[in-house]
Amino acid sequence: MYMIKIFLFIVPVVISSRIDQDNSSLDTISSEPISRFAMLDDVKILANGLLQLGHGLKDFVHKTKGQINDIFQKLNIFDQSFYDLSLQTNEIKEEEKELRRTTYKLQVKNEEVKNMSLELNSKLENLLEEKILLQQKVRYLEEQLTNLIQNQPETQEHPAVTSLKTFVEQQDNSIKDLLQTVEEQYKQLNQQHSQIKEIENQLRRTGIQEPTENSLSSKPRAPRTTPFLQLNEIKKNVEHDGIPPDCTTIYNRGEHTSGMYAIRPSNAQVFNVYCDVKSGSPWTLIQRRADGSQNFNETWENYKYGFGRLDGEFWLGLEKIYSIVKQSNYILRFELEDWKDNKYYIEYSFHLGDHETNYTLHLVEITGNIHNALPENKDLVFSTWDHKAKGHFNCPESSSGGWWWHDVCGENNLNGKYNKPRTKSKPERRRGICWKSQNGRLYSIKSTKMLIHPTD
Repeated sequence: MYMIKIFLFIVPVVISSRIDQDNSSLDTISSEPISRFAMLDDVKILANGLLQLGHGLKDFVHKTKGQINDIFQKLNIFDQSFYDLSLQTNEIKEEEKELRRTTYKLQVKNEEVKNMSLELNSKLENLLEEKILLQQKVRYLEEQLTNLIQNQPETQEHPAVTSLKTFVEQQDNSIKDLLQTVEEQYKQLNQQHSQIKEIENQLRRTGIQEPTENSLSSKPRAPRTTPFLQLNEIKKNVEHDGIPPDCTTIYNRGEHTSGMYAIRPSNAQVFNVYCDVKSGSPWTLIQRRADGSQNFNETWENYKYGFGRLDGEFWLGLEKIYSIVKQSNYILRFELEDWKDNKYYIEYSFHLGDHETNYTLHLVEITGNIHNALPENKDLVFSTWDHKAKGHFNCPESSSGGWWWHDVCGENNLNGKYNKPRTKSKPERRRGICWKSQNGRLYSIKSTKMLIHPTD
């Protein structure tokens, strides 16, 4: 380009000088004829300029070729890099697919571990209940043997008693071994569950999101229509011998510690209850609310036979309560605690009907440090959302949970929805656990207990 500029500059100069010379020659010799050919000097100057222009163009071409070669080399490098990047992208996609498959397998495995854990827990609880029954039977047999030895010191032990005692001991040892095996399997399952959780966390850190149970649906859980697994039920046709009918009998035998015990009321099956010892007096716990871990918006069938866990939140079951209280006159005690840790109680003498009367409750207040909220000397009919007694069609639906209602729906329900304080509107509080006394005060309840005890 530089040589072209020089050439374009030289050509006009040469032409102008030539014109000047022609003009001067015309002035001096006007009669001389004008030559049709350029002067030799002009031709040389023009040739020299063209030569320099050619050299400049040649240099420019060489430089352009070098630049084009550099560009082609860079393009080749870019093409190779792009090809390598595409290969890495394909590898990453394959790894991502493999990680997704691994995540799905881990989810399936985790679900299996959860199911196995639940089954082991259920078996462990059944074994514990059977162990308690066997221990009670052994204790009863030991008492009988002691009486036999004291009454007949010279006679030898009956072979049948010896064989029965040996069998019971063998059964007890087998149960202990089985319990130990179950505990070891449970520990292994917990370890596997922890390892799976750790792997899932590592997969999440890689950026792959897996579907969670919470993402499937945000709708509230509908009340279950199938009965709960009755953890309190024991095998049918258990012998009456050695099994007490209530907590009072257990207490009179010398068991003065609160806890779970097996009882068998008259004409009833064997089931477990929680005996709560208070001031030297045993009470049978029939309901407990403490933390909201158990859903109480249950079906009529579940309220009839019971649900929950005796060591947590539970409802013993209307049929079991009836089998206990029909043996004698009983006292019904309510214990309440609000969110300011204030504790209240109230006791009633009461009568409970059977299933044909919808377990009608009849109350008469005895004592307490809280205002009465339940109607006295009136028939309170038990209803649930799927079993509505006549005249009480909307009570369970508007208040949640099963409870004893009168002719109108009140605001007294210890089986309502478990609400935290200052987080719900007034309609929600009415659906929750509450105790509204006659003076109009509505207590927001943190925990509740319902207990029964024979009249002294």
